[in-house]
Amino acid sequence: MEKLQPKLFSAMKGYNGQQFMKDAIAGVIVAIIALPLSIAFALGCGVSAEKGIYSAIISSIIVALLGGSRVQITGPTGAFIVITQSIIASYGLDGMMIATIMAGIMLILMGIFRLGKLIKFIPAPITIGFTGGIAVSIFTLEVKDFLGLSIEKMPRNFFSKWGTYFNHLGEADLTAILLGLLCIVILVVWPKINSVIPNSLIAIVVGTSIAYFGNLDVKTLGEIPKSLGPVSIPALSVDDIFSLIQPAFTIAVLVAMQALLSAVVTDGIINSKHRASMELIAEGASNIVLGLFGCIPATGGVARSIANAKNGGRTPIAAIFHGITLFFFLIVCMPLIKIVPLCVLAAILIVVSYNMFNVKAFLAYKKAPKSDVAVLIASCVLTFAFDLVLAIEVGMVLACVLFMKRMSDVTKIKGWKYITDEVDEENDPERLSLKAVPQHTLVYEVSGPMFFGAADKLVQLTDELTEDIKVVVVRMRGVPAIDVTAMNSLKNVHQKLDKQNVTMIFSHVLEQPYQAMKKAGFVEKVGHQNICSNIDAALGRAFELCGE
Repeated sequence: MEKLQPKLFSAMKGYNGQQFMKDAIAGVIVAIIALPLSIAFALGCGVSAEKGIYSAIISSIIVALLGGSRVQITGPTGAFIVITQSIIASYGLDGMMIATIMAGIMLILMGIFRLGKLIKFIPAPITIGFTGGIAVSIFTLEVKDFLGLSIEKMPRNFFSKWGTYFNHLGEADLTAILLGLLCIVILVVWPKINSVIPNSLIAIVVGTSIAYFGNLDVKTLGEIPKSLGPVSIPALSVDDIFSLIQPAFTIAVLVAMQALLSAVVTDGIINSKHRASMELIAEGASNIVLGLFGCIPATGGVARSIANAKNGGRTPIAAIFHGITLFFFLIVCMPLIKIVPLCVLAAILIVVSYNMFNVKAFLAYKKAPKSDVAVLIASCVLTFAFDLVLAIEVGMVLACVLFMKRMSDVTKIKGWKYITDEVDEENDPERLSLKAVPQHTLVYEVSGPMFFGAADKLVQLTDELTEDIKVVVVRMRGVPAIDVTAMNSLKNVHQKLDKQNVTMIFSHVLEQPYQAMKKAGFVEKVGHQNICSNIDAALGRAFELCGE
C-alpha cells in the first residue's frame, strides 16, 4: 500500500549545494512564469490580483512540504475561473471561501482513503469536453477587458454576455484592442524566438511600457494590497452550506485531476514516482488554508511543473523558492504591477483559453463512436452555456448510460448447433467440432457481463422450450460478472423451468458469478450436482438426467 509520507523526506537524501542552486534557479524561473498568470487568473475568477499571487505562494509552499511529488508547482489555474465566478455570483466571497475549505476537506479524505486512482475513471470525452467549455468561458469573460468596454454589471448567462458585447460594440476602445492584439502576437511569436524567458512576462513588460510611456488612456490593474486580511470563517446559513457541496466537490475533482495529471507527466521527465494519496492530502491542506484567507483555489499546474523539471528542479525546495520569489515580487514590485493594463492581462488569458481548447483532441473524435462524440459535445456546451457542475454531472450520467448500452450489446446468449442425422459429415466440416448432446436437451452459450442492462436477455433461455425438453445447459465461461438484477432474472428463469420439470445445469461458472449465486441461495436451489466445472461434465450430467 502507498505510504502516506511527504516526498520531501526521501527527496532530500543525498541533497547537496549543487542541487540547491539548481532548485533555486528553477524556482525563480517558474515564479516569473507564474506571476502574470496568477494575476490574470485571479481577475478572471472575480477577485483582486493579490488573492491570485498569495494563492500561488501559500499553496506552493504547503504542497512542497506535504506533497507526494518531487517537482510539483501549485497555484491558481484557468480551470477554476468558471466555477469560482459562479459561486461568487450566487453566494459572494464568503461562499467561495466555504466552498474552497470544503473542497480541501474532501481532498484530504480522498487521500486518506486512497481514492486518487478513481480519478482515472472519469472518461476522456468528459475531461476534454469540459476543459474546452472552460476555455470558451474564459475567452468570453475576457472579451470585455480586451475591447476596453466599461460595462458596470455583466449578465451571468453565456448568451446574454455575447448579446451585451454586441450591443456595446460602438463603445469599444480601439487603443485597448490594438495593444491587446500586439500582446497576442508577442505571446504567439516569442516562444519561437526564445524559449527561456516566458512569453507572458515579455507581453506584460512590452504592453505596460507602451501604455505607460505612450501615456495611453487604457484601464490598468490599479493599487493592489500587499497583505491578506485576517483568517476568518464566514457565517453562512445551513442551507447555503449544503447547496455549496456540489460546487465544492467540483473544485475538489478539478484539483485532484490536474494535480495528479501534472505529477504523472513530470514523473516521466525526472524518472520518479509520485505518491498520489499524499499529493491529494497536501492539495487539500493548502486549499483549506487558502479558503481561510479568502484566496482562490489552487492545484498543480502542468506547464509550471514541467518548466520546473526542465530547468533543473528535482526536489520540493524549488517549489519553496517559487513561493518566496513570488512574495518578493508582491512586496517589492507592486508599484510596477499596478500600472499593467487590463487589456494586456485579457490578451494573456485569451491565449491561455486557446491553449486549453485542445483542437487536436476535439478533431481526433471525428472517427470516434457517436456515443463518445455525444458526451464530448454535451460536456463542452453545458460547461460554457450553463454550468460546470451540471456539465460534469450530465457528462458522467450520459457516459455511464452509453457504457451500459455498449455492455448490453456485447452480452449475447446463443443456442448451440446440434449434430443431427440429416447432416452429412463430409459436407459439413463443422460437424467434427460439435459435441454430442443428449436428446431433450438445449445448450446455451452466454457471453459478456450479466447486469441490469442485459438482464432481459436471459428470457432467451426459455424461448425454444418445448414439451419434450428435460434439460437446459447454460455455459457461462464468458460471463465475468453478474449483478443482483440479472441474478433475479436467472431465478425467474429457473422457477419457470422448474415448474415444467426442466432441470438447469450450469457449466464453467467463474468466481464472481458463482459467489453471487451462492450468496443468493441459487446454488442450493439448482443443486451442487448441477454446477459443473466444464462443458463435458455438464453434458455428462445431462445424459444422466435424460437416461441415455
